[in-house]
Amino acid sequence: MTGQQSEGDRKHPVDETLPPFKMFTSGLQHVAAMYAGVVAPPMIVGPACGLSATETAFLMGASLFTAGIATLLQTLGFWKVGAKLPFVNGVSFAGVTPMVAIGKAQGPGNALPVIFGAVIVAGVLGFLLAPYFSKLVRFFPPVVTGTVITLIGVSLLPVAFNWSQGGNDRAPDYGSLTNIGMAALTFVIVLVLRRVLRGFLQQIAILLGLIAGTLIAIPVGITHFSALSQASLVGFPTPFHFGAPQFDIAAIVSMCIVMLVCMTESTADMLALGRIVGRPADERTIEGGLRADTLGTALSPLFNGFANSAFAQNIGLVAMTKVRSRFVVATGGLILIVLGLCPVAASVISLVPLPVLGGAGIVLFGSVAASGIQTLASAAMEKGDNALIVAAAVGIGLIPIAAPDFYHHLPKDLLVVLDSGISTGCLVAIALNLAFNHFGRKTADGDAADGTTADDPAAAGHGDPEPSRAPAAVPTDEAGEPAAAPAH
Repeated sequence: MTGQQSEGDRKHPVDETLPPFKMFTSGLQHVAAMYAGVVAPPMIVGPACGLSATETAFLMGASLFTAGIATLLQTLGFWKVGAKLPFVNGVSFAGVTPMVAIGKAQGPGNALPVIFGAVIVAGVLGFLLAPYFSKLVRFFPPVVTGTVITLIGVSLLPVAFNWSQGGNDRAPDYGSLTNIGMAALTFVIVLVLRRVLRGFLQQIAILLGLIAGTLIAIPVGITHFSALSQASLVGFPTPFHFGAPQFDIAAIVSMCIVMLVCMTESTADMLALGRIVGRPADERTIEGGLRADTLGTALSPLFNGFANSAFAQNIGLVAMTKVRSRFVVATGGLILIVLGLCPVAASVISLVPLPVLGGAGIVLFGSVAASGIQTLASAAMEKGDNALIVAAAVGIGLIPIAAPDFYHHLPKDLLVVLDSGISTGCLVAIALNLAFNHFGRKTADGDAADGTTADDPAAAGHGDPEPSRAPAAVPTDEAGEPAAAPAH
């Protein structure tokens, strides 16, 4: 009788739509945050496969186009495909090393068709495995998810530091005072904007910071317009532009391993994002998300793209802005498709210098790590061996970051997994949690040693989670925001 909506009738923030201008600017902010990560793999793989600068640019446009398609599959979805969370997909870095190895083995002309054939098979295999792989969600209690989320943020920070120095360690100005100074200035601008602005302007502080940093970088001399002047207006990624896919057994095995790594990281990313937006990812959500990842991967080679997976850097953007609408990210997916079809538009986004992007990235990726630390705060660290689990998993997960050549004497096939600190840390956390906290072990007060309650079958590892059940362990503050999101 009060005229207020009941709790059941109220839309979850994930399913809300924003006014068109807010939808566009917020979506553009996601694109700005992920752009460098999407175009970097083709920039590496293209020359390794003997492509010219023009062909490599075509490959970059194709990667933007396929990233947009995969993002729409993830955010909007259909049937049982899509997590329907504000989840951005793009070209996975996990596949770069094996694709470069395939390129060197096959030589120019055959390399890309062989890579595309292997990616198609890996995507189809992953799609078939998704319902079974998603059942791993029961082995991701807070002690595991908190560890993995923290590792995601910490693993991304070196990317921001590399961007801050210029992105290319062979360039003469790499690590110059100019580059680092611009990164530091952008970092300060973003923090100041977040502190002084309110409402919607505060939500797009990252985008405003990137624009301000780019404008300042023009007189400094690190904003380059050559790509804009050389770009064509329209450029559709012609299907199988580099030839029909070829199927090589060794390449297929290599890319299937990459697909499993991507699925592991995507599962961790979905769990992280679910906590941040206040809609924890259950088994059904993860199954749909993995289907979107793998279907997007299987379709990408049709348009000359590579394996797609979740982009963890955008999770930090969601955590910071608290804009949780999946339709905002879907708008970002549409922008990516336009960028892939219009090289001129893509070149406008590429005007943002890497040092400027690096300064903003430190804040973004640090937000992910902070969210993981907050998750660990609810993991009952005082109980059982949870502190030992976190210590061991974080220690192993940091090896590829702190000592990149640590595994260089091991077989190259193993490096696909070992060179990903997120994957190795995740596997160690899961294994130790099973060893120390499962097999029916409970504490005296009826709670599981991993920090979950005995009546939470999904978290404790006993039974399937209920997709329709609203989790009771996500507290909200006075404004209705999930307490799991990092404080700003």
